[in-house]
Amino acid sequence: MKVFLQSIFAQILFTAYIAFRGYEALPPRKSIRIPFIAAIGGEVTLYFFGYLFRKELPDQVMTTIQYICNTWYIASIYIVMMLVAFDVLRLTNKLFKIFPQWIHDHYTRVKRILFAVVCAVTTALMIWGYHNVTNPVVRNVYISIPKQAKGIDSMTIAMVSDIHLGEVVNRKLFEKQVALINSLHPDMVVMVGDIIDYDMHYPKKEHMEEVFRQIVAPMGVYAVKGNHEYRANYIDKEKWLRSTGITLLTDSVAMPDSAFYLVGREDRVNVKRKSLNTLLTDVDKTLPVIVLDHQPEAWGEMLMNGIDLGLHGHTHDGQIWPYKYVIQAVHKHAYGYYREGNTQFYTSAGIGVAGPPYRIGTRSEVILLHIHFTSSQ
Repeated sequence: MKVFLQSIFAQILFTAYIAFRGYEALPPRKSIRIPFIAAIGGEVTLYFFGYLFRKELPDQVMTTIQYICNTWYIASIYIVMMLVAFDVLRLTNKLFKIFPQWIHDHYTRVKRILFAVVCAVTTALMIWGYHNVTNPVVRNVYISIPKQAKGIDSMTIAMVSDIHLGEVVNRKLFEKQVALINSLHPDMVVMVGDIIDYDMHYPKKEHMEEVFRQIVAPMGVYAVKGNHEYRANYIDKEKWLRSTGITLLTDSVAMPDSAFYLVGREDRVNVKRKSLNTLLTDVDKTLPVIVLDHQPEAWGEMLMNGIDLGLHGHTHDGQIWPYKYVIQAVHKHAYGYYREGNTQFYTSAGIGVAGPPYRIGTRSEVILLHIHFTSSQ
């Protein structure tokens, strides 16, 4: 429901602008203009109806409303961008007469052609964006850590973040994600926060704990919580995650196969989370140390403590263009591989989505880390 509240003003503003410009572009016939305005008005009505009666409506009805309204909201962003670009060109033409004469001679027809182009481009973008979510890619990342692990020279870790189990990432999509992970035959799987989107109702109802148990990883499946785990009933979420069979690290340290240290941090929204220095009190730093921390923020702390590899999520790489540029401005290392000194970092765009089931300019992904341990001497 947070998506409804966050987008309420943009929804009204964008929809009103689109309705005005679309009405202008369409032929002046009631048989065309009235259905157009009715469709626009129907979406806005559905939007508020879904928000006001969200607790009373059946799950399937509410999910359908969210899909329709979220799809329109994302589509409206790109429609408005194109319309604003056209309006800038119109204003420029008024000032400098840049349009050729044939546009002036056929201005009504040009407006209708542009209306069709906007519809076609927006439809193509939405199809592409949905494909980017439902068909994750595998990105192979090769990392060398200049420390010797006990008993192994190398390993593969399937890293996923930001699954966001809920209305959008349902059991069917989660099963597809797990099948992709298993096809990689990783030694270990790590889930770097935001496993659950908002409400526990949907994962429980669809018995998604059964899907977690399908994951095959000889060295185990480890996870940490993200900021979304702290949204509504966080205690129930933690209990449920532990019931799935994964190892949930909450400000704690594990040693998979006694080979290296895996440190799992509480999300930074938890003001009581322990410092990294405290977590490393009993850690032998001659062995490799890998940290799971949902938000890519504690760079200085990790550098000061000589961490070998930090794995993060949270940013979604912006999820929707051009929002990714805002994310890049806010976060020092918003996406991909980075290195500072002897500490290496990787921030994933995530395998799921928050809110609308679309990724435009980004892609859902599984990161397959090929880690090679080498002697520092």
